[in-house]
Amino acid sequence: MDEFKQLDLRSLPGPETIRRQVLPNGIVFLGRENFSSPSVVISGYLWAGALQEKPDRAGLAAMTAASLMRGTQERTFEQIYESIESIGARLSFSAGKHSTSFSGKALAEDLGMLLDLLLEVVRQPTFPKKQVDRLRAEMLTSLAIRDQETGARADLAFNGLIYRGHPYSVPTDGYKETVTNLTAADPRAFHRAHYRPGGMVICVVGGVKVKEAEASVAQRFADWKSNGRAVQLELPGIDKLKGLHRDHVTLEGKSQTDVVMGVPGPPRSDPDFLAAALANNILGRFGMYGRIGDVVREEAGLAYYAYSSLVGGHGPGPWQIVAGVDPKNLDRAIELIRKEMRKMSTRSPSQTELEDNQANFIGRLPLQLESNEGVAGAIVNAERHALGLDYYQRYPGLVRSFTSKDILRVAKRFLDPDNMAIASAGSNGRPA
Repeated sequence: MDEFKQLDLRSLPGPETIRRQVLPNGIVFLGRENFSSPSVVISGYLWAGALQEKPDRAGLAAMTAASLMRGTQERTFEQIYESIESIGARLSFSAGKHSTSFSGKALAEDLGMLLDLLLEVVRQPTFPKKQVDRLRAEMLTSLAIRDQETGARADLAFNGLIYRGHPYSVPTDGYKETVTNLTAADPRAFHRAHYRPGGMVICVVGGVKVKEAEASVAQRFADWKSNGRAVQLELPGIDKLKGLHRDHVTLEGKSQTDVVMGVPGPPRSDPDFLAAALANNILGRFGMYGRIGDVVREEAGLAYYAYSSLVGGHGPGPWQIVAGVDPKNLDRAIELIRKEMRKMSTRSPSQTELEDNQANFIGRLPLQLESNEGVAGAIVNAERHALGLDYYQRYPGLVRSFTSKDILRVAKRFLDPDNMAIASAGSNGRPA
């Protein structure tokens, strides 16, 4: 582990180089200078997401986010995109369960124009009927495509099993039945109810002095008055699965069956999250997709791909193993994956395996932070989950501190091959 000593922690984002200020209307400004780049990146979010939707309006938060740049009180859809293209910039929005995120990029000299546009589209969208109707048609087309994709259908079925009766079971892009009924009045009402400056985060990273960036944000957003901080809804609890819960979605004529299996994992705030992420790397990410990839794909030749993933958010995101297999190999692939899960939760990894994965975690950090986009995303992530401005400077030490016993403990806490969900989609499947 001596090579980690060569990593200069002072080069990583930290309290010395990140400026954080809360503006009078509740907006959190974050900034970091990088004068080696002529560009500037903005990134952030508002607390307006799919959790605020009514069940019969699933997909509304996504529609609202996608509609923001389709017309404002000052500019039409065409004028908005002409303004962006005229300076070679970009700006986009997307909705998640808890928040609506945005990201943009421009030359440093055009930061003011980019911020003007950000304010305009989040504060004064008009949701023109023609544009919303067109967007609804696009969303319905995407949902029709999703209905025929084995991976997407297996994932939906998996979420239905582990989040039964929970808001996380509902896809952010909604259902055909709910999106069909959305009109321009719906995103207009959603925006009015949930878009506000209180709790909004705006991060600026790039070739501009950080105090000047803060002043630029403060000046433009000052008269957007907050009517209270956006409400972060309390999530209901999730019961631990007992026994094997299996579902199969039949899609005739498919040459591949996709399987998604696993459990609810730890939220990002869980003290065990980082250890779980390291365990997940060992299980199905490192090298050619870790142990899962080695056994299921390389040795047994049962899968076109096989890997694991851990999604840590405000709530218990899924810890899942995903594989694409020949339909006739489905049951055998499932049993091999369960076998690897059992090994993970009953045997400590070797010291060599642990150190290789720790090296991977620490070694890729500078690569993730080499661009303005990477730095902005990291700072926003630390703010979103209250990790602290010094998190990335502490990160190498945190990763190095885990022992093989820690990995075994966290795997045993979450991964139970006898109590889990197994969802598949394709032309073959025999749910238990």
